Amino acid sequence: MALKEDKRIAYLKDLIRVLPEGPGVYQYFDDTGKIIYVGKAKNLKKRVSSYFTKEPDNAKTRILVRKIRDIKHIVVNSEQDALLLENNLIKKYQPRYNVLLKDDKSFPWIVVKNEPFPRVYSTRQIVKDGSEYFGPYTSGLMVKTLIDLFRQLYTLRTCRHALTPDNISNGKFKVCLEYHIGNCKGPCEGLQAESEYLEYIREIKNILKGNISSVMKYMKETMMNLAAEYKFEEADEVKKKLEILEGYKSKSTIVNPKINNVDVFSIIDDEKYAFVNFLKVVNGAIIQAHTIEYKKKLDEDIYTLLPMAIADIRERLHSNSKEVLVPFEPEIDFEDVRFLVPKIGDKKKLLELSERNVKYYRLEKLKQKANQTKVPREARLLETTKKDLRLKQLPVHIECFDNSNIQGHFPVAACVVFKNGKPSKKDYRHFNIKTVVGPDDFASMEEVVFRRYSRLLNEGESLPQLVVIDGGKGQLGSAVKALRELKLDDRIAIIGIAKKLEEIFYPGDPVPLYLDKNSESLKLIQHLRNEAHRFGITFHRNKRSGAFLKSRLEEIPGVGPESVRKLLNQFGSAKGIEEASFQALTEIVGKSRAEKIGAYFKRIKGKN
Repeated sequence: MALKEDKRIAYLKDLIRVLPEGPGVYQYFDDTGKIIYVGKAKNLKKRVSSYFTKEPDNAKTRILVRKIRDIKHIVVNSEQDALLLENNLIKKYQPRYNVLLKDDKSFPWIVVKNEPFPRVYSTRQIVKDGSEYFGPYTSGLMVKTLIDLFRQLYTLRTCRHALTPDNISNGKFKVCLEYHIGNCKGPCEGLQAESEYLEYIREIKNILKGNISSVMKYMKETMMNLAAEYKFEEADEVKKKLEILEGYKSKSTIVNPKINNVDVFSIIDDEKYAFVNFLKVVNGAIIQAHTIEYKKKLDEDIYTLLPMAIADIRERLHSNSKEVLVPFEPEIDFEDVRFLVPKIGDKKKLLELSERNVKYYRLEKLKQKANQTKVPREARLLETTKKDLRLKQLPVHIECFDNSNIQGHFPVAACVVFKNGKPSKKDYRHFNIKTVVGPDDFASMEEVVFRRYSRLLNEGESLPQLVVIDGGKGQLGSAVKALRELKLDDRIAIIGIAKKLEEIFYPGDPVPLYLDKNSESLKLIQHLRNEAHRFGITFHRNKRSGAFLKSRLEEIPGVGPESVRKLLNQFGSAKGIEEASFQALTEIVGKSRAEKIGAYFKRIKGKN
């Protein structure tokens, strides 16, 4: 074993010796060829060799190092490129020991369609057709608010018609309800000039770019000009639009309007997670806000995680701001980006706002997790049973077997099935013992267990995680023998429960386990055992009474085995035969036998 480990270390050190000393990304592989860790480095050789020159302080890192079987690397031009590549590889491969980065959310955009009389709407799909896309937005509510704002301010079309000059001049389209209720000016019939419509689009683009002030200034000038020309109704319409826009601006502007195109990041963490908040500020207005939760794998600190988060979020949200406000200076330089740790003023207020957001987000997550810890009874019961019985798998599916016979007569067995801690009665099965002669509980158990699981295997049905045998070490050993013959002894956990002291036996272990008498696990096992016993006894009683009836009916002169078989097939039970009419009996066995059977049941009643 030591020789094998020495070979592994020697092989890895040979790989490290030839690593370049520039920036890049390294990948660690396990013995199955799977990527288990991706890292970035300013100096690949120095960073990778640090894993092997001294014992890592962190226990998880020590485990990682022991599992490394191969190392591969990718050289890049800069440390920022290494950070971006590391992000992409982590998202793609989700290595076991990396911070969990999930890129499973498609953010909404607002598109201004490349077409005559452009439509403006929200989308999550980007099509390269010359259209302009604004975003992405981290809030669907924000997108809806903006679309509603544009509908209030401007009469935009919503139809998908191809409003080319030829189609309009040829009268191909007719105005719809939107025109009649005043939401559209009817460009489809040439009732609105394209120049007027494109002026609307220009103003919408300015709003989407955060240039609300310039749009408002233009509207005020338009309003004053209309009033000067005594067009008071039109001026009033523009005034209403200005009021709507003023209301939107007052909600979105929270700092100095001179702060333009700035990203803000803040971070807090605990033992398992880090939380990063992002704000996008344009002309003093927050136009994007997003918080992401990262799951730690190797006890990463905030100084390692913040640069990774900045690269991740800026890439997802397509941000190219050249100024980024942060709580501390990242160790990695980003191309064309200036990091600033504000101490006073409006930029400090922005950072504090981001920090408040990330704290509230974390508190909300903690509340959610606290609510989730109120585990449903079924889940708690299965977890407790798994722990108490030392099982490898959660016992979602449990089966219990019980034998039943009286001095070797009418030997039967029962199998009851519990799923998620509850009886699944449709899956219960009973068995007639076929291969065992005489009262041999051990052989009977072996037969039944073998028949049950050979059938499940043949039919491709799911196997239980736990089998419970009602009996001590002898019957447990017989059941294990059957599982071993089917090569299932390593796939299915099996225990026996002895009735007197409620001892739990394991295969090959002479010392029983005693569970607390009040434990949920023991109560579940007892429920299984009692249900199997009840189900088995009921079957045994029915079989016994059926056999007794059959033998007694055959004693009636003139009523032979064939007649009894026909009667039972037709009426199902003794009670059914007893309650059958004389005419019904006559049709099955004839008038003479029907009279004899009727007389027999009258005699039985008279004795009772």
